[in-house]
Amino acid sequence: MSTVVPRSIKLRRQARELEVQWPDRDADHLPCEYLRVFSPSAELRGHGLPEPMLLGGKREVAITRVEPVGRYAVRLVFDDGHDSGIYSWAVLRELADDYERNWSRYLHRLDEHGMSRDRDVVKLSALVGHYTPPSRPGKD
Repeated sequence: MSTVVPRSIKLRRQARELEVQWPDRDADHLPCEYLRVFSPSAELRGHGLPEPMLLGGKREVAITRVEPVGRYAVRLVFDDGHDSGIYSWAVLRELADDYERNWSRYLHRLDEHGMSRDRDVVKLSALVGHYTPPSRPGKD
């Protein structure tokens, strides 16, 4: 099976999505959050993991730049500093094709682990409440 090459890729900043125009079907609109949590980077995919590492708190993430990588992919630069994922045409197509299933599984996994799509301030404050700073010499 040959790889389908997108006709165009547009960053829709206000909508927080990447619009991918394909030659053989309607455009796909992939949310920035989805692309971030399903990044093909080794950071999230590891070596042979069945699913990407679970990330929460990415609801508001945005793509700041879309950089071409040869004639086969783009690098997406996110405003949280992530920039190591190379999204080949095949990866973009697969992410588009599997969006419903992937997104449903992602939400289920977040719930299973007590995580949120939002930055979880309540949990962070609970952690801070249990933190005991080390004592400083001479202050006892």
